[in-house]
Order: sequence, then structure tokens, then C-alpha cells
Amino acid sequence: MKYLRSIFLPKMKNRWFLMLMLFCFTMTASASSQSEAGEVLEQKESEGGVNLKEILFGHIQDSYQWHVTDIGGHPLIIPLPMIFYSSHSGFHVYCSSQFEHEPNAELLREGPDGFYIQGAADEKGKIVERIGNELKPVSFDISITKTVMVLFIDSILLVLCILIAARWCKKHKVDDPAPKGFVGFVHMFVMTVYNDMIKQTLGKEADKYAPYLLTCFFFIFIVNLMGVVPFPPGGGNLTGNITCTFFLALCTFLIVNLTGTKAYWKEIFWGDVPWWLKVPVPLMPFIEFFGIFTKPVALMIRLFANMLAGHVIAISLSCIIFIMFALGGTLGKVLGISMTPVSVFLSVFMMLLEVLVCYIQAMVFTMLSAVFISMSHVKEHHAA
Repeated sequence: MKYLRSIFLPKMKNRWFLMLMLFCFTMTASASSQSEAGEVLEQKESEGGVNLKEILFGHIQDSYQWHVTDIGGHPLIIPLPMIFYSSHSGFHVYCSSQFEHEPNAELLREGPDGFYIQGAADEKGKIVERIGNELKPVSFDISITKTVMVLFIDSILLVLCILIAARWCKKHKVDDPAPKGFVGFVHMFVMTVYNDMIKQTLGKEADKYAPYLLTCFFFIFIVNLMGVVPFPPGGGNLTGNITCTFFLALCTFLIVNLTGTKAYWKEIFWGDVPWWLKVPVPLMPFIEFFGIFTKPVALMIRLFANMLAGHVIAISLSCIIFIMFALGGTLGKVLGISMTPVSVFLSVFMMLLEVLVCYIQAMVFTMLSAVFISMSHVKEHHAA
């Protein structure tokens, strides 16, 4: 009991400190998102209108460079390495700063040696090579894009968090007092996920699948939190990229079906249902087999859609002010001034809600993965 109280009941002053830090963090995130939206919208307004769709997708999509902000009308960009192979000229390695930031009249960002990037400045378009009068795409592209860089950073943070806690466990005995500070925080999450999700669902087989499920939880949780941070090394919407959620769902799909018991596959292809649902038309086997693929798809879409929607809503709320001012005239000024406190309040509320959603989505993905694994480990039912 002393161990649990020391983890779950921290001192009151620590609670107030955490609440203050959380409030400051959300205020900073809200201000940063509004500043970014304002810079982009001012640019769009000067060009003759506000394209909200382009602003939203320009923020959440991948790119060959990391656009931080604009200072004095000049973009602050972190260049990233571009690595690709052309069947015409072989391997090439460039820095994204070697390509023009703004596209030309053909919507091509010119680079060295006759290479171009298709699309707008903040868009990850295809890399093409000019051969004669034709533009041909490169054979394959393994560039370190913004999403890949965010993946590397978040993976390093995950490893550090776990190794710090593991190092404490290595130096202490089981009956030692509970750790405090950051190590105690990590232990609290490990115990919560293991006892309340994994062990409750998988029972005796919990230890076998706990490493994978704990990795899923901590990876998704850290990635989601770093996506809320508005400045590097945060700001990358990794779980809002369907490729990332597809890989996580694929891992669960493989574990569920490769470790499934004979009774699991028997229930799929020859379940305990009336015979006319199985022959001559295999209706139930088809439905059950189709369900094998719908489960990981549900995992993939749920995580992707929730995190993507959070980022889109946060940017949209920040854009309300500038959209009102973009109307022009007295009406635009009145609406812009009146909507400013509303936009700030809603933005702060959404950032607080996003922090909660970061944990909920990691918990839901881990719990459902544990449930699907448990469902694939059914035993044979013997008649009495």
C-alpha cells in the first residue's frame, strides 16, 4: 500500500506545479499555432484571398524541409537530407536547402543537376528529373523528410525514457521504496498499463505480449504529446500520418494471426453455426474471414482520424481571427476583434483536450490490441 500511495498520491505542491506547467504549455502552444496561422494567412491575404484548405493541409502534410516559422517575412527552415535514386543518373544526395523554397510558374522547385520538387513550397511532392524536354520521376525516394525526422526524435525519446527507468530497476531491489520523480512517473504508467489493460485482458499470457503492448502504448503516447508541442523537436503530426498508423496496425495484425490457436482458425472457417450458413454458400466463413482485416483497419483509422482531426481543429480555431480580419472594412475589424478572445479560449481548450486525447488514444490502441490477441487465443470447447 505504501508503494502504491507513493506513486499515485504525489504531494500537493507537485500537483500544483504540474497544473501550472500544463497551463503554460497549452498557452504557448496556442500562441504559437495562432502566430503560424497569422503569418500564413497574411501572406494569402496579400495574394488576394484566404485559402483555408491549403493552410490546413500545408501544416499537417509531410515535406522535405522543416518549416519552423517566419521572421520578418523570411522563413525559418531546418534543411533535411534528400536521398533518392534515378534510373538515368544513379544515386543522389542533396540538402533540401539546395532547392528553391518558392515554386516557379510550372509549380516546380528548382534544384541542382536538373532535379525539381513538384508542388508548393511546404508540400512533399515528387522529385522529378528533367531529361530533354520531359520530366520523369525518380525510381525511389528514401529522403529524411519531416515525418521521418520526427520519428527518429520520438524513438530516441522513447528509448531514453525506458532506459532511465530500467537503470533504476537494475540498481535497486524489488522490496526497495518506490522511485520518485520521473522514474516514478514512468513506473506508474507501466504498472497502470500492465495491470489494468494487459493482465486483465490476457491473464496468464500477459508477460508474453507485454513488451509489444507496452511499446505500443509508450510510443503512441510520446508521439502524440510531441505532436502537440508547437516547436522543434515537436510539432510533427506523426500519428496523423496514415503510414505510421498502418504500420502499427500491421504489427498487431501479424501478432494476432500468426499466434492464433487452431480453435481460433476453426471458428473462422467452420464456426459453431447452423450448417446452412456454411454450405453451400460459405456466408459465415466469409464474414469471419473478412473480420480478420477489419480489426486492424479499425485500429489504423481510429488513431489516424482522431489525431489528424485534433490538429485540424486547433489550426482552424486559430485561423478564425485572421479570416474575420481578411473580410476587410469596418465589419471585418469588428468581427476580428470580437472573435479574438473566443478564438484564444477555444484554442486553449482544444490544446488541453488534445493532451487528454494523446493518452486516451494510446490507451485505446493498446487495449484493443490486447483484446484482439486474447480473442485469437481461444481454446477448444469439449463437450461434457
